[in-house]
Parts: sequence; structure tokens; C-alpha cells
Amino acid sequence: MEFTTVLADLHKEANCPICLKCLKNPVTIHCGHNFCLSCISVCWKDLKNSFPCPLCHFHCPERKFRQNYQLSNLTEIAKLLPLRRSKRKRQEGKFICEKHKQALTFFCQKDLEVLCPQCRFSIDHQHHTIWPVKKAALYHREKLECYIDPWKERVEQIEKTISMQSRKSLEVKKKVERRREELKSEFEQIALFLQNEHETALRQLQDEEMDISEKLQENLTQLSDHASSLKYLLKEIESKYVKSEVKLLENVKSIYHRYETSKCPETFSFKLKDYVYQLPPQYSGLSRIIKQFHVDIVLDPETAHRNLIISEDRKSVQYGSMKIRPDHSRRFYLCPAVLGSEGFHSGRQYWQVEVKDKSEWIVGVCKHTLYRRRKIQRKTVVVQDGLWGIGHCSQTNYVALGSEEISILPKVTPSKIGVFLDSEMGEVSFYNMDDRALLYTFDDDFIETLWPYFCTGTDSKPLKICTVTDSDW
Repeated sequence: MEFTTVLADLHKEANCPICLKCLKNPVTIHCGHNFCLSCISVCWKDLKNSFPCPLCHFHCPERKFRQNYQLSNLTEIAKLLPLRRSKRKRQEGKFICEKHKQALTFFCQKDLEVLCPQCRFSIDHQHHTIWPVKKAALYHREKLECYIDPWKERVEQIEKTISMQSRKSLEVKKKVERRREELKSEFEQIALFLQNEHETALRQLQDEEMDISEKLQENLTQLSDHASSLKYLLKEIESKYVKSEVKLLENVKSIYHRYETSKCPETFSFKLKDYVYQLPPQYSGLSRIIKQFHVDIVLDPETAHRNLIISEDRKSVQYGSMKIRPDHSRRFYLCPAVLGSEGFHSGRQYWQVEVKDKSEWIVGVCKHTLYRRRKIQRKTVVVQDGLWGIGHCSQTNYVALGSEEISILPKVTPSKIGVFLDSEMGEVSFYNMDDRALLYTFDDDFIETLWPYFCTGTDSKPLKICTVTDSDW
């Protein structure tokens, strides 16, 4: 065993460090290292002034070689001695630079390329950090080891994402089924008007389900492909990790590039559309009214009854303890009412008032000349009084107040009232926003400015002017 080792060392010393073959015409340079005459000549071919040793990088001052006849004889003797080379050594002998036909013994840290001695001194790698293959392989073996666990985590994460996206197929079916039931319930309420629209909406919903499922499947395919590529690269890293230095470094640049540029496809998310249904004229007309004519109403404290409490944003009013307020000709004294801060004499305006849980209330519009020093009593309010509105005067009685008191019977108890003033047409209409039903419309010639009117009654629940949102459209 000891003899075999000595014999291997002898053969190693008889080899040229550049071509890794037996020395031919061996020469010794200034630093003492030995090379084939042809190999060192090729390495120093285009160099001037300084001639670095390919092995120790010592800069020789001159291009001078000394023939080493003794080493030449020892090389010839070594050739005669049999040596059983290991499989690994035989494989390493195959790694030759295709351009210069020299052994790949160096590695460029900047370009991540394996180099031969001549490549090492080329212009392409000037000022780059160059390491021997053994040192570079040790460094990158440790670095690649650090990539394995994060890569496994990425594989696990993408597999979890795939599992989650797969469950979305069932989720979309459940949501579509739930939405289908909601649609069915809505259409049953107005079945006489929406039979054709019902069928159309269901077809749209089915098409949307197919479209979402198709896109979800495409997303799953992309994620699966990405997972496959991650697994493939992980196997490649693991296989590279156990190989020889040169084999390890041969395609390491490609591995790093793929690792750094690999991006996971975005996960597909879906949201079912909000369908717009073709409702009866009074319903679809209300949507256009709300969208086009809604105005921002605030309350006028100078008109408020002394027992009314107005919020800081002037959007809410409720009956409470008496406040000391200065006398004003526009103030209500007997009726717990308040007006909006802006009157309207032309155009079209829409606003909403929340009346939820109140036992008494009146909302509408009135003239500036409306009498302020007497209570509003049913069967005494006439058109000359200048008030048009609807109200709730008991637990079961809803009325319209104009030239006469008219009982109205909403199918759904209103919690929010929509008021639409159309001065051009001489109409003021009131809507129950809970089922979007028209409660009542007054027809008259509005030649004066009309003011939003709010009467709270004597219960402590507030009347609130509501902000109109997209969902109200």
C-alpha cells in the first residue's frame, strides 16, 4: 500500500501542471516549478514585462526557461513504472479546455467559469478573482449546501399552494351554488318581471364558473410546471453536490442563474361578478336617479326646535333636553323639526334618511313660508301649508301628508327613505329603500324654493341623513 502511494506521487511529480500529462522537454522557470516547454510557451505567448507562474502566480521578471535534463530522465523512468489509476483520476484527466487543449485547473469567481492556465491569463479574465479548482470546489460545495434547505422549503411551499388552489375548485362550486340560490330567491320575489333575465343571469353565472375553473386549471398547470422545474433543479443540485470539483463547477453558473431568476407564478384569485338585473321600470329608474342626482344634505341649526340635538357633522338629529337657542324667524317652536341648510328651486335632487326604530317621524320638503309656530297635526296639513312628506305617526300607520292625509301600506317596513325632488316635472317621490318600492309621489307646481324637512317626533331615536354608496345604485 505504501509502495503504491509512493509510485502515485512519483507519477504526479512527473506530470505537467498545465496539461496533466507526462512532461515533454521539461523546463524550470524562475520560481522553480517545472512545465512542458510547449505548455509554458503557450501560456506566456501574449505576455510582456511580467510572466506569472501558472501554478504559484509568482511573477517572473523574464521569459527564460532552463532545460531540466534530470527531470526528463526521471519522467522516462516513471513512464515505465505501472500505475493503476483510480476511476476518479481517469475521469479528471478528461476535463480539457476545448479551446487550448489544456487541463481545467482554475476557476473564475466573477464569471463562474472553469479555466485552463491559458484562459486564466486571457484578457477576458483580467483583474478577476481566480482560484484553483480545488479551493473553488470546496467553497461552492459549501455554498450549494446552503441552497438545498431553502430550495426544499420552496418546493414544499409551492406544493401547499397547489393543494390550496386545488381546493378552490370545490370552493368556487360551493360559492356558485350559494349565489345561485340567492339569485333564485331574488327572482322569485319579482318572478313576473324577471323570467327572461333570470335565465340570462344563470347562463352568465355558468359561463363565469367555467371561465374561472378554466383559469384556475391553467394556474394549477403553471404551478405544477414550476414545481417540477424546482424539483428538477433541486435534484440537479443534489447530484452536483456529490460530484468531483470540476464536474461540480462545470455548470454551476447555470444553476445559480436558474435559482436567482426562478419566479413562482402568481396564484389565481377569483371573485364572482355582481350582476345587474333588468328590474321593473320603477326599480331601474331609481338606480339611475340615485346615481345621477344624489346630493349632500346637512342640517341648519338656526331652524332647529329647541329640544333637538344636532350632531357635529350636522347629519343626524334627535329629540332630547331643551337647549337655549337664540330666537330666529326660521326656527320651529312647537313642532320638533329642522330644515336642510340648502334649498332647491330647479333641477333634480335625491337624498336618503334613516328612520330605523323610530315610532314617529316625517321627512319631505317644504316651502320657506311654512308656518313655524304650530304643531303638524294629521288632517290639518294642507297643500297651502307648504309641506309635502311622508311619516310614521303610530306603530302601524304610515301616511303621506299633502293636500290631504293618505294612508300608505308598505309591504316591507322601511328603515331608510329615499326622497327624490324633481322641480322640472313638479314631483316629489318617496321610496322605501329596503325593497326599493315607490311609496308615494306628489304632483304640484313648484314655483318657490323647497327645503328638505325633518321632523323627529318626541322619541329619542335619531333621524340620520345617509351617505349614498355604490351598493345603493
